[in-house]
Amino acid sequence: MSSLPDGSRLACYASIMIPVNLGPGADGPIKVAASLAHGYSSRLIGVAAENLEFAYYGDGIAAVDAVMFESAKQTNADNLAKAEAVFRRAVGTTHVAEWRSATCAMRDFVLTQARAADLVVLARQGPSDPEQGNMALSPGSLVMDLGRPILVVPPGVETLSAQRVVVAWKNTREARRAVWDALPLLKRAEFVMVTSVGDDAETQGASDVCQYLVEHGVSARAVLRLGESKYAIDELTELAALERADLIVAGAYGHSRALEWIFGGLTNDLLETTPVCCLLSH
Repeated sequence: MSSLPDGSRLACYASIMIPVNLGPGADGPIKVAASLAHGYSSRLIGVAAENLEFAYYGDGIAAVDAVMFESAKQTNADNLAKAEAVFRRAVGTTHVAEWRSATCAMRDFVLTQARAADLVVLARQGPSDPEQGNMALSPGSLVMDLGRPILVVPPGVETLSAQRVVVAWKNTREARRAVWDALPLLKRAEFVMVTSVGDDAETQGASDVCQYLVEHGVSARAVLRLGESKYAIDELTELAALERADLIVAGAYGHSRALEWIFGGLTNDLLETTPVCCLLSH
């Protein structure tokens, strides 16, 4: 049996999954996923799911007869067919793609089907982003349970070069996981900036991470942003703009997600407002 070169199993994403909805701008994340799949010669999997919906009456009784049931089934089938059409159109004919759909909750379906993927690409769902309809998914509701890295694509973004990448570094399990999960992208980047922000930036070990990346063939340098004059998200997005980076890599929810919701946090900012793609792992 032949042996693989050291680190070769990290050289690509063998399979990439993209959940599809019927909202405006659904093509963007699909095109990003298809481009990555083409670049890595990966299997591309499109997925969609939707529950059957029945009429509900004020007395609390859902009257479901045979006609209503068939009507709901047809609506469900039509929506899933539309989602597949959106997927096929955005992917085009340059890449062989697989389609999976089901009649169930979209979140449940994606959580089970993620077993087949190395990376899941999702549309950003920030409070100011366009509504994406019944089949939309909030990345924040998935990242804790998915067991896979997610690539969050902002509205209007259809390409990802990932030639210049910002790694949001804090010495946590989640950040270490994110760097590992992002290695296929980092190994192809021209330059990676490992960035620590805050009064403790000098103690987070960014230089060690750079050395680790160099040992994997990645060109990387440490960037320290000391002090707390700005929010971490501002420092990261300013650096990304200055360095023309179109990808930020970060660990997700380093502490209680409830606390992030109450007090705010970097993960929420990355999921909801960042103008560039973000790869997040938990």
